[in-house]
Amino acid sequence: MIVIAGLLIGAALGAVQARRKGGNRLDIWQYAGVYAIIGAIVGLFLTIAIDRMI
Repeated sequence: MIVIAGLLIGAALGAVQARRKGGNRLDIWQYAGVYAIIGAIVGLFLTIAIDRMI
């Protein structure tokens, strides 16, 4: 669940970042994709860390 949340939050943050910089539609998709991947990876590591603590 944390991975999916990281994916969605990352995509939203990437889209907002691209809009702020004045990007066109493809720029927004690219930023959203990259931020989504980063968010999913962070969520994956968080999930592993939490699982190891329990």
